[in-house]
Amino acid sequence: MMKWYYGLAIFTFLGFCILWMTYETSFIEAFDKQLADVLYGNQFIAMFHHIGETKFIFFIGIVLIVFIWLRLRDYKLMLFVMMTVGFGYVLYQFLKRVIGRPRPDIVDQFSTFSFPSGHALHGMLYLLTIAYVLNRLIVFKKVGLLIWLVAILLFLLVGLSRVAEARHYASDVFAGWMLGYSWFMLSVLWYESGNSKCGVVRDPH
Repeated sequence: MMKWYYGLAIFTFLGFCILWMTYETSFIEAFDKQLADVLYGNQFIAMFHHIGETKFIFFIGIVLIVFIWLRLRDYKLMLFVMMTVGFGYVLYQFLKRVIGRPRPDIVDQFSTFSFPSGHALHGMLYLLTIAYVLNRLIVFKKVGLLIWLVAILLFLLVGLSRVAEARHYASDVFAGWMLGYSWFMLSVLWYESGNSKCGVVRDPH
């Protein structure tokens, strides 16, 4: 990973903290309302919430760990997946309870708390993790770049789906993305530190 990616992770963490401290201000409330007015009821965007569901993410995480074990035999990379997907879930659930922001007021709203958005944070984590793992098998840079772009597009749509369904405020989603990226890069830093296997891995067969 390029060094500036880690610097960006510091800024996204600070951005998360700022949103945490300011989500009740008139500026953030106006931002939330404007984005809700634009996205609410968009059925195309809303359908992407399915690939951000917790059960689906954990299923994909298990499949990814088995794939790494069978294909790469990289046990540290398996722990990396557990850090991003597993602990990422614990992280946002803990913060939801600590912060305790109510969800938007709609009929049949969920009873859990709103900030940060779990779909945004967890969705980003598992999709970037998939891209990171697959890029260790990719020889052609253009294919690797395409995988990253698809992962980014998907986690953006997953996050925005929560605004389209009025399950979250836009600031919840942005906070989830910011903290999710910071945690992902911290996990990458842990994985790549002292790891001689970093980079592209060719098929040993």
